[in-house]
Amino acid sequence: MKSGNREAVLSLVAPLLAGTVLLVTLIGLIASALHDPHPHDIPVGLVGPAPAVEQLSSRFGQAAPGAFMFTTYDSEDAARQALDSRDVDGVLIVGPAGPRLVVAGAAGDAVTGVITGALGGAFQAQSQPLQVETVHPFAAGDAHGLILFFLVVAVIVSTLVAQAVILARVAYIGGGARLLLLLVYALLAGLVGTATTAAIVGGYGDRFWEVAGLTSLLALAVGAPVAAGARLLGAPGFALMALVMVLLDLVSSGGPVGTALLPDFYRAVGPWMPASLAYGALRGDLYFDGAGVMIPVLLMSAWALAGILLVLIAATVSRTRRRQVA
Repeated sequence: MKSGNREAVLSLVAPLLAGTVLLVTLIGLIASALHDPHPHDIPVGLVGPAPAVEQLSSRFGQAAPGAFMFTTYDSEDAARQALDSRDVDGVLIVGPAGPRLVVAGAAGDAVTGVITGALGGAFQAQSQPLQVETVHPFAAGDAHGLILFFLVVAVIVSTLVAQAVILARVAYIGGGARLLLLLVYALLAGLVGTATTAAIVGGYGDRFWEVAGLTSLLALAVGAPVAAGARLLGAPGFALMALVMVLLDLVSSGGPVGTALLPDFYRAVGPWMPASLAYGALRGDLYFDGAGVMIPVLLMSAWALAGILLVLIAATVSRTRRRQVA
C-alpha cells in the first residue's frame, strides 16, 4: 500500500478506533460501579439506653453487615452536633416517646433514603412508628442537589474541552502561557458557572463568592493535571489524563448518589478525586455552614499544584533542550 493511501486509511480508522475504545471504557467504568449498588459504612449516630442501642447495632450487623457504621452518643445534643459537623448522616434517638430519626437532607437522597428505609422497616416490624425529621435540606430551587452536582460536571467537562482546544489549535505553547490560560479559564468557569446555576436555583445568597471560588478551584484541580499530561506527552498524555480526571473521576464520585453505594474500588478512589471533593465542599459550604470544606479544598489544591508544577518542569526541560540544540 502506498504511503498516501496508508495515511488516508489511518486517518479514517483512527477516530473510529478511538471512539470505540472510549465507548467500551466508559461502559466498563459505569457498569462496574453501578451494576449492583449496596450501602457501605453509612455513618449513623445512636442515642438511647445502652441495651436498646447495643441490640439495634447487633441486629443490623447481622442483617446488613457493613451497611452502617454506628456511633453511640451520650445525648441528643451531642449527636445533633455530629450531624451538623457531617460526622454522621443520620441520628436515631430511642426514648420513652418512641424512636425518632434525624437525617441531613443534603447528605443526599440515596443516603437518607437508605437510612430511613432500613431503620423505619426495623421499627415497623415491631409495630413502632418512626418519626423522621430532616435538617440541613437542599435549597428549594434544587431540592435534590442535582443542579449543584451538574455544576461540577459542567465545569469538569468544559475544562477538558478548553484544554483539548489548546492542544488542537496551538502547535506549541509555552508553560507560562498555558498556565495563564488555565488560570483565566478557571476564574471564568467559577464566575459563569456559579452565576448560571444561581439564576436557575434562585441564588446562593451571601455564599455566591464562596461557591465561585470552590468552582474555580475545581477547574484548576482538573485542568492542571490535564495540561501537564498534554505538555509532557502530547495527545497520548492528554487522553490518559482525560480518562483519569474526567471519566474515572465522575464515575467514582457516584454522582448525586455519592460513593456510599459503590463497590470497594470506587469508594476508595472517589473521595480523593476532584468531583467528589468539589461536590462535598459545595454541599458543606451551602448547607452545613462550612463544615467539611477544609479537607476537600486542601486536596483539590494539591491536584492543582501538582499539575502546575509538572507543566513548569516540562517547560523548563523543553527550554533546556532547545538551548542545547542551538
